Amino acid sequence: MILLDTHAIYWFLSENPKLPEKTRRLIESDHKVYVSILSFWEMSIKSSIGKMELPASITEMIRECKRMGFTLLVIEPSHLERLKSLPKIHGDPFDRLLICQAQEESLTLVTRDENIPKYDVGTLW
Repeated sequence: MILLDTHAIYWFLSENPKLPEKTRRLIESDHKVYVSILSFWEMSIKSSIGKMELPASITEMIRECKRMGFTLLVIEPSHLERLKSLPKIHGDPFDRLLICQAQEESLTLVTRDENIPKYDVGTLW
């Protein structure tokens, strides 16, 4: 079971060549793919300040994820509780909460972020 980092789902949905082909195949073939609502929150913020051009509306991207059989992961109180004790290795609040979600739900995080493997969390890329 995998959880996609924000850049992974963004590049997947926008068919960006920055996403390695082996990672694309993993996402397409894994039987249980999770995408956090947090990633859509991050994309929405970045889009609103001109740092990201979305391939579709947030609603359409979520609809496409559901159509593909991906599970939308909401932010649970247990994720926030874990966040309180997460070491301060990574400064990005979105990545920190994604790490907590992956840890709490026993998911492998699909990311190219070099700081994330410094945590006690499985990663793939």
